[in-house]
Amino acid sequence: MNDDSVPLGDSKSKRKRQMIALQEIGEKLVDLPSAQLSKIPLDSTLLAAILATHSLTSHEAKRRQLQYIGRLMRDVEDIVPIQTALDHVTLKSQQSKAQFHQIERWRDRLIAENDQALQAFLVQFPNADRQQLRQLIRNAKKKEGSDKALFKYLKACL
Repeated sequence: MNDDSVPLGDSKSKRKRQMIALQEIGEKLVDLPSAQLSKIPLDSTLLAAILATHSLTSHEAKRRQLQYIGRLMRDVEDIVPIQTALDHVTLKSQQSKAQFHQIERWRDRLIAENDQALQAFLVQFPNADRQQLRQLIRNAKKKEGSDKALFKYLKACL
């Protein structure tokens, strides 16, 4: 006889997948700098465990600490706010990296090419000051290290 009123628990495989997923979230949290960790809603025990990992040098000690963090993650009642905040921080980091690379490409292109690159930049970013941009490009071509000033100006334009 099979009693359908008794709920069946999750299978062992499913529980193990969930535990591994929580441990992976913990690993992502460990990889974040302290400034970004402060933006994620973590309880004090979990935050202390994550911060303790930053000072460990032994591979085996880090592995054990990550397992401990995974166990602490299983005790978290609602993982959704942590996952949402982690996704938001990760997305912002990816966007800032993409913007940095875009600025680098424009800087390199403006220095390497002539007026075509300048015109293309001014079409895409009409708020840029043509005269100041030309001066920064000339300085970057002449002096080593002047490309930093051009980079800063491009960053302000973008």
